[in-house]
Amino acid sequence: MVEVKLFSGTNSQYLAEKIADYYGDALGDVSLQRFSDGEMQPVINESVRGGYVFFIQSTFAPAENLMELLLMIDAAKRASAGYITAVIPYFGYARQDRKDKPRVPISSRLIANLLEAAGANRIMTMDFHADQIQGFFDIPVDHLKSEAIYMPYLQEQDLSNVIFASPDVGGVKRARTYSMYFDRSLVICDKYRKRANEVAGMTVIGDVAGADVILVDDLVDTAGTLCRAADVLIQKGAKSVRALCTHPVLSGSAYKNIEASQLQELIVCDTIPLRKQSSKIKVLTTAKLFARAIRNTHEHRSISALFVEG
Repeated sequence: MVEVKLFSGTNSQYLAEKIADYYGDALGDVSLQRFSDGEMQPVINESVRGGYVFFIQSTFAPAENLMELLLMIDAAKRASAGYITAVIPYFGYARQDRKDKPRVPISSRLIANLLEAAGANRIMTMDFHADQIQGFFDIPVDHLKSEAIYMPYLQEQDLSNVIFASPDVGGVKRARTYSMYFDRSLVICDKYRKRANEVAGMTVIGDVAGADVILVDDLVDTAGTLCRAADVLIQKGAKSVRALCTHPVLSGSAYKNIEASQLQELIVCDTIPLRKQSSKIKVLTTAKLFARAIRNTHEHRSISALFVEG
């Protein structure tokens, strides 16, 4: 069987090491050199000729994370790697997936083009901001779902008084997956914005009186939406509010907002490293799921078999 090589980008080393450990292999030797002006030059310090190569790198800020990934892929392609998979636990720039006003980019399509142009043969990621981003690629995309991590975790909790909620209309499908799987009710927080990262108002659709509410979203950035939703749900009579958010972007005043909010707990995945610890934030690892997906890809087995079916 063709040899598998796992490599990590600089800022995803913390996760790549865990993935490699679950996979049962060591990370490959890659180093990052820089010119005096800061220009990067990744160097793969071992042969990848004919091999199955997996580059693990989330593309959160700064944009150098994306650039490093593109350069590593290009280096492997020019070194005659047999098959190159970009493992991107958090796919940055995914929120710009359409033209919602004049003269703006569709950034997620541009990133897809860049990855293909660099030489990626396959993409593996988790929880795109919108499922249709898969259609921006002309190469296979393994779109892993955080439900495979969160649902087993929730099965160990007491859900007898739980209602699931979406913090906005766009996330209803995601929250409904949980409500249907656990046979619980669903409510919707309908928000509107005046500008990006600023919620102007919110209305709760559904009854939450006396319930323990779990909000479900794909990412948390400034946490403004989540915190506003938690506050409104408590005002509407909810007993407690927790949240499941796959990608902890947590920029700006996010930590301050979370600590000051009515959120009892925020449960996230380790697709992005936390900038600091918080008593309200719990992290679940994606390493085992990615390791199994990498193995199934290499052995030409089903990826969907790894998901929780509901």
